[in-house]
Amino acid sequence: MTLVPERFTVAAARPLTPPGPGDPPRLCLVDTAANAAAAVHLAPGLLDRQERERASAFHFDRDRVSYITAHVALRLLLAAYLGTRPGAVPLTRETCPMCGGPHGRPAVEGGAPHFSLSHCREMTLLAFAASPVGVDVEALPGREAVDGVWRSLHPAEVDELAVLPLEERRVAFARTWARKEAYLKGLGTGLARELSEDYVGSGPAPAGGPKGWSLTDVAVGDGHRAAVAVRLG
Repeated sequence: MTLVPERFTVAAARPLTPPGPGDPPRLCLVDTAANAAAAVHLAPGLLDRQERERASAFHFDRDRVSYITAHVALRLLLAAYLGTRPGAVPLTRETCPMCGGPHGRPAVEGGAPHFSLSHCREMTLLAFAASPVGVDVEALPGREAVDGVWRSLHPAEVDELAVLPLEERRVAFARTWARKEAYLKGLGTGLARELSEDYVGSGPAPAGGPKGWSLTDVAVGDGHRAAVAVRLG
């Protein structure tokens, strides 16, 4: 099964009902080019100091605009769920499950709704759920990027990728990476957890998912691969 996200427009935010226990994750796809102008206009009144500083630190304008568009969309959607102003959404970081530091999963103070955000220059993918969730979207990588990383994956994934022709390996690697990073973001560890530790599969459909998690591919169009991971129960 592949999930199809809703298209979200920054200028068309409306009140929303948060996902409840047992509901599938709500997925929203934001086109950067179509929403950049509105997002940049809204950003000064929506983003907090830390977000504004992060945005200003990007060297390339395209990356800065992508970040701003992603975080304006996130705040608009969270505000729609919480019934508050976007600039007043109380964002925090959960405790890291690996070291106990204050750099775990991004979260709303109070814990709900759970959310995850991933963006590249072209698009942003957001997920909202009643339990911890992680999402990732990746542009298809170049051959050099694949060659530098694929042997660091789970041994079974390495074996699967090793028998593929180079172009097929590039596509299979992208979907493997999106699945793995979605899961690691849901855990709150990010890439601090070894890439070889968890098996998500490189085939057209993800593996069953690490124990206690549901892992699903997300359709975001040619040239990209995406996935969402949701903790069960």
